[in-house]
Parts: sequence; structure tokens; C-alpha cells
Amino acid sequence: MGFDNIIALIKSQASPKAVAGMMKFGINTTNTYGVSIPALRAIAKKFRKRNHVIAQELWSSGIHEARLLASMIDDPNLVTEKQMEKWVNDFNSWDICDQCCSNLFDKTKYAYKKAIQWSTRNEEYVKRAGFVLMAVLAVHDKKAENKIFLEFLDVIKEHCTDERIFVKKAVNWALRQIGKRSQDLNKQAIKTSRDIQKIHSASAKWIASDAIRELTRTSIQRRLQSRG
Repeated sequence: MGFDNIIALIKSQASPKAVAGMMKFGINTTNTYGVSIPALRAIAKKFRKRNHVIAQELWSSGIHEARLLASMIDDPNLVTEKQMEKWVNDFNSWDICDQCCSNLFDKTKYAYKKAIQWSTRNEEYVKRAGFVLMAVLAVHDKKAENKIFLEFLDVIKEHCTDERIFVKKAVNWALRQIGKRSQDLNKQAIKTSRDIQKIHSASAKWIASDAIRELTRTSIQRRLQSRG
């Protein structure tokens, strides 16, 4: 399936009603057709293997759905650091940020490096991307050692006072996912949360309280204990 066919398919599934619904969830609807994620995944499945070239074309189109699809079909082994920087600077909505990080960026060899780098940047969606990467790596990378996630906890504590909604929600997400990875990390994440709770910041207190509520939940504790 070529670029032109994909764009035509996206446009054929346009839904003004869905676009209106996206706006209610804080999604930037510039150049958007309202095609759902399941519909885009169905298109992605038509590719028997990832296609780096078409992914670049889709991203360059600037169409919201085309960029989401690009993150689904691009080959992480061919993604360069330069490409990641270009794409992250193009982020203009939380859904594109999250899909790129969870579909593609977390599978590249630069994932951990970018998680740290981007979390210290000031641009809202770049900073969010750093913490989203921390969250999805905690879930997806089963073989990673605790050391890197302990480093992430230090970064989370350092940047927990950002009041921007899309940033603080990503910080909270990263903290919770790290805390659900293992018993040891659960204890460290709860400790970090209690330290954050003492910071004089509405954002910090919300991040910490929400994380503690989930990480101390009986169901979470039992699941972690069962893993040994």
C-alpha cells in the first residue's frame, strides 16, 4: 500500500463528529479527520513488515492520523536520533506524543537517553515525551535493570512541580508505572512519592497523592508479592 492510497483511505473514513469528540479530550484537531486508533491499527496491519520510507512520508504530510500511523509502521531499528528530535519537535498533541513513544520510540536504542534528555526540556510535549517514555519503558522493557528506573525516580522528583496538565499527568504516569514494576521499585516509588508530597507545589502534591493511592492498593501489593 502506497502513500497516496493510505491518505485516500484516511480521508474516506473522516468523521467530523469524532473530531468534535477529540477536542473534548484536549486533542489538537488541526489537520485531523477523526479516524480512530483501532481503524489506524487495522491499516497498519496491512503492512507485513514495518516500512521506514512510507512512515517518513506519512509524518511529513502533517496529517494528524498519518502521523499516528507513521509511529505504528516505522522500523525502530532504522530510526535515527536526528529523526527522533525532528518528530518530537513536531508534537502538537498529547495523543501523538503518547502513540509515538509507545509504538516506536521506546523500541529504539536511544529510548533511555531521550527519556532523560527530554524530561529536562521546557517545551510541553517534548517534556511530556520524556516522562511518557519512562512510563512505557517500565512496562515494555522486561529485561531492564532497576538502576535506570531509580535514576528516573530522581528525575521525576526534580520535575514534579510543573503545573502544565499534560506534563504533570505524564510525570504521575511514569511514577506509577515504575512503582508497579517490582516490589523493590514499588517501595522506592512510594518513598519518592512521600518525598514529593512534602514539596510546596499543588502539582507535586497531586502527583504524589495519586501515585501513593494506587501503589499502596491491596491488589497491586498482592500482584507484586506473587511475582516474588
